[in-house]
Amino acid sequence: SREERRDSRAPTPPSGLTGAMGDFGEGPLGTKLGQGATAVKYPRPTRVKNKTPAPTQITAEQIVREAKEHQEEDFKAPALKIADVEELAEYRLKKRKEYEDLIRRVYWNESVWVKYAKWEESQKDFARARSVWERALDHHHRSVSIWLKYAEMEMANRFVNHARNVWDRAVTLLPRVDQLWYKYVHMEEMLGMVANARVVFERWMRWEPDHNGWNAYVRFETRYKEYALVRKVYERYCACHPSVKAFVRWAKFEFGLGEVANAREVYESAVEQMALEPDVDQLYVAFAKFEELAGEKERARGIYKFALDNLPKEKARRVFQNFASFEKQHGDRQGIEDVVLGKKRVTYEEDVRRNPENYDAWFDYARMEESAGDVEKTREVYERAIAVVPPATEKRYWRRYIYLWINYALFEELEAKDHERAREVYRECLKLVPHASFSFSKIWILAAKFEIRRKRLDAARKILGTAIGLAPKSKIFEAYVDIETQLGNIDRCRLLYQKALEANPTDCATWTRFADLENELGETDRARAVYELATARDALDAPEILWKSYVDFEIAQGERANARALYERLLDRTKHVKVWMSYAQFENAPLLRGGAGEEDAPGSEAPGGDDANETDPEESLASRERRARDVYERALRSLKETQPDAKEERVMLLEAWRAFEASAADGDVERVEKKMPRRVKRKRAIFADDGAPAGQEEYYDYIFPEEQGAAPNLKILEAAYAWKKRRTE
Repeated sequence: SREERRDSRAPTPPSGLTGAMGDFGEGPLGTKLGQGATAVKYPRPTRVKNKTPAPTQITAEQIVREAKEHQEEDFKAPALKIADVEELAEYRLKKRKEYEDLIRRVYWNESVWVKYAKWEESQKDFARARSVWERALDHHHRSVSIWLKYAEMEMANRFVNHARNVWDRAVTLLPRVDQLWYKYVHMEEMLGMVANARVVFERWMRWEPDHNGWNAYVRFETRYKEYALVRKVYERYCACHPSVKAFVRWAKFEFGLGEVANAREVYESAVEQMALEPDVDQLYVAFAKFEELAGEKERARGIYKFALDNLPKEKARRVFQNFASFEKQHGDRQGIEDVVLGKKRVTYEEDVRRNPENYDAWFDYARMEESAGDVEKTREVYERAIAVVPPATEKRYWRRYIYLWINYALFEELEAKDHERAREVYRECLKLVPHASFSFSKIWILAAKFEIRRKRLDAARKILGTAIGLAPKSKIFEAYVDIETQLGNIDRCRLLYQKALEANPTDCATWTRFADLENELGETDRARAVYELATARDALDAPEILWKSYVDFEIAQGERANARALYERLLDRTKHVKVWMSYAQFENAPLLRGGAGEEDAPGSEAPGGDDANETDPEESLASRERRARDVYERALRSLKETQPDAKEERVMLLEAWRAFEASAADGDVERVEKKMPRRVKRKRAIFADDGAPAGQEEYYDYIFPEEQGAAPNLKILEAAYAWKKRRTE
């Protein structure tokens, strides 16, 4: 049963404590206690039989209201009425005993001492009251409130000497508590004891209080119009606290008395002593406002400008704001423009301070200073800007930075007319750039051209030679060659081109310029030899440019056979459709033998004229059209054989061929039309990066006439080709 299981889980008492009657323990008198006597009995929980809601419900508000109504009133002690002296003595004895017991228990509580002393004061027993205050001070001698209330008791009851004694003891013990000094001085002044008040102030000033203490002394002497003593106090005040606040107060005092010269001397002395203080901007503003009130507008303007020139930019904001207001009231147009310029200067200073590597802000800042015409400030901005070197030796970080040096050098040369400084700027810039990692052709070229403008050709050649040794770039060679070409030093130009090709033999632009130079000099064989050397190389960065230039050269010389041979050599290297199209256009174009010079000769006929056809049968229209048609046929066969999948290129070739036949004298357009393909829309499967099918896409395909017979089987062939491609992947 449930009871048996519960009994089995209950702890079993030790064997020595159990008896025949189920004893559980022993009582205080040796009696045996059973289990029922020692068990803890809990009250049985009340079981609610009827859980239905009552017909009348009550709210919490009603419960609280009823409890408040039944609450009894607080006990109020009856008013005590004293009838004779004996009752008064008994009352006083009882209260003193209560207070004494209280302070004996909580002597650390100041409010108990204060209540005790005030009660004795209310009983007009001042001797006992003083005794309580003195006892309180024995425990709380550093409590300012106890000293104040003690002295106020003596003052309120006109015990002046007692009060003076309390104040003297208080300020001697707590000289750094200004409130005690204020109260002491106030009492002496209210009593009319000005000399005593001055003595108290002198005692206080020996402790060097804060600004408020000195200011109270100044106001005290001012009330009694002791201006000489006020000046002495201000001197000691400024010596004790050499601050802007002290000097400004002194100057305002002098200005209030009408002593403008004395006030100006105070401000000048303050400027000399406070030049390094953090709040010196407030001094400049106060000085300028003083001069403005004194009617010295130029002096005020000079003070503002001096402050803006000497203060750090982050501290000049307040000065600038006041200067702007001053100029709007008293300045002219130039002054207002200077203020606007100063405002922009402050803005740029904030930008470059927030992000020193913001070179765009430096550019705008330097440009603004250049427009203002202040050479020294412009130099200062440029020097600060170029001092912010990019953090990494990567060219992308230096691209904007290098233009600071360029603008600086151009400014020195063109605006400041200081050519030695410009030369030094170029020299320092070239030293700074890490040429082992990267270099800038522009700075080398500008430095060389600067020396040429200064008529120092040897220095320019030295700079360019150094540039070739450190950073042999094509732009440097090109600029050097242009300079030597203008000077007529052809041998030096050839030598430079040789050096450039040794440094970078794959640069097709250099090969082309070298050949153009020889061609301009009339050295046709040299130019052709340069082209041959270039085309014989396997590695070139832009071979199409080189071959086109070579072909144009031969065409300009009137050498059709050489140009045709070049096209054949080019086709041996590449079968590109554009090469074929250019070849066909070349064969169709008229050409005169003897070069371009004969075309410009007086009395010569235009290319392709009847005279040319009679003198040279190969240049006849029929011959040219026949050769061009042969090129188109060869091109079409080559594309079919070598590039069967290049259908777009074949269509381009056929369209060019059709345009040629349409413009030819005996053109056969129908022949080309028969070769044109039919454009059809098809679908093909597309696959994702992982090879999974991703649907289909539409595309346009071309079906040529020779493929019409195999058209029904195209889909099968395409599917087979796609299956094979997937298997190989």
